[in-house]
Amino acid sequence: MGTQMSSARRGIATDQMKLVAKDEDVTIEWLLPKIAHGSIIIPSNNVRPQKIHNVGIGKGMKTKVNVNIGTSTLKVNLEEEIEKAKVAVKYHADTIMDLSDGGDVQLIRRTLLDAAPITFGTVPIYEAYNHGVEKHKNPLDITEDDFLNAFENNAKDGVDYTTIHAGITKEIAKRILKVERYGGIVSKGGTITAAWMLRYDKENPYFAHYDYLTEIARKYDVTFSLGDALRPGSILDSHDELQVQEMINVARLTKQAHENDVQVMVEGPGHVPLNEVAANVRLAKSLIGDVPYYVLGPLVTDIASGHDHIASAIGAAVSASEGVDLLCYLTPSEHLALPNAQEVKAGLIAYRIAAHAADLVKLREKAIKWDMQMTEARRTLDWEKQLALSIDPEEAARIHSRTGQRGGNNVPCTMCGGACVYVMLPQQRKYAKENKNLEQVEQDLI
Repeated sequence: MGTQMSSARRGIATDQMKLVAKDEDVTIEWLLPKIAHGSIIIPSNNVRPQKIHNVGIGKGMKTKVNVNIGTSTLKVNLEEEIEKAKVAVKYHADTIMDLSDGGDVQLIRRTLLDAAPITFGTVPIYEAYNHGVEKHKNPLDITEDDFLNAFENNAKDGVDYTTIHAGITKEIAKRILKVERYGGIVSKGGTITAAWMLRYDKENPYFAHYDYLTEIARKYDVTFSLGDALRPGSILDSHDELQVQEMINVARLTKQAHENDVQVMVEGPGHVPLNEVAANVRLAKSLIGDVPYYVLGPLVTDIASGHDHIASAIGAAVSASEGVDLLCYLTPSEHLALPNAQEVKAGLIAYRIAAHAADLVKLREKAIKWDMQMTEARRTLDWEKQLALSIDPEEAARIHSRTGQRGGNNVPCTMCGGACVYVMLPQQRKYAKENKNLEQVEQDLI
């Protein structure tokens, strides 16, 4: 059947490519060589139904936003996760990831795949860990086969892309014990993998058996999202030796996947101070090349608990303007609890704003059209159009109408009232024009 990359390398335009070309307002002729090269990916598992709306991710594409949902070992409520998935789709997430590690993760995954007909990702090691909890008292009592079987199960179920922490090796894991970090290792999948390697003195199964994973990925056209197990969990740890060493390994693994027609994107941090955000993107791109780069935030401060969607959206806007292709959102509940549906929405809206702000830099001629339409609607006090053009029309309408204002178009809002600039200046122009006409009449009479 082949992969999107192998098709592009043969000059064949798939249905997914045609959809992406239409969505992005580009030609197939422009798109094909970039997919063939790996600078644009279209994650699309070939066993998933064709009704899925696939997106293009990479250089020259609009910045995309991912939403994370999923259960934990302390809270399992499938109905809540379905609601979150529907919220993500309603408010225009580009991709969604199921990070479930509690409950029947395979049932949860299959259910959410049906509930969210958009590009779908997972972290297979969570299934391996989950099965370890089910089979044993200690979740680290898992085998290499558990690692590999979990990946294959995800591929068979139709997952479009998978985060695999293949860049963290046994050598690096041993360095973790010697390198002092303020925030420690905060990647759950990375921590499980590192702890497993140290316990058994074995190599990372996803690194040792990368060729096998590549075979499975090519069979189902699963995109690798090469995870950053050693991303900084505090802005104090940004760009330390562990993070950079893993990135070097990831760059090599990316080339190996491309040699086998497997699509790849690379994951980045994390927690990065504002003055290092641009540098992080440039460093990553210098190592991995024009491969899609996918970042979590990054958070530019560690003190915004309850508002981490805002703190991270700042970093997200800067990173995307520098070339990041996919933004993984954070919600207000980050570091505190599993998000609820309202917090999923809040995080998604914040990140869609960040993505659009970045696109005004990267794709100005295309992205600016939305802002131009809004500017015209505001100037003319066209409230119906203003609300419709808002990134969250429901919330905009709720705020606009909360004081009981029902004046319709051509009236000011309660912010400025009669001092509205779009009322006063047009009135002054009208007055000046009428005065000029009156003066002309008087002159004619004389």
